[in-house]
Amino acid sequence: MNTRTGEVYRVDWLPGTDVLRGTCHCGAEHTARDPVAMWEWMLGHPEGHRPPERTA
Repeated sequence: MNTRTGEVYRVDWLPGTDVLRGTCHCGAEHTARDPVAMWEWMLGHPEGHRPPERTA
């Protein structure tokens, strides 16, 4: 959690694999095997990802 902005970043390890699944504060998800690549993706917002399309 970014304490200055209240943004929450979540990284889960997918059991039985060496894959990490990251969820950005905007709701976008990404998988990676390298933790550094995962955090670069998350903290590079919005470059490289967009929030999921909302349907109403």
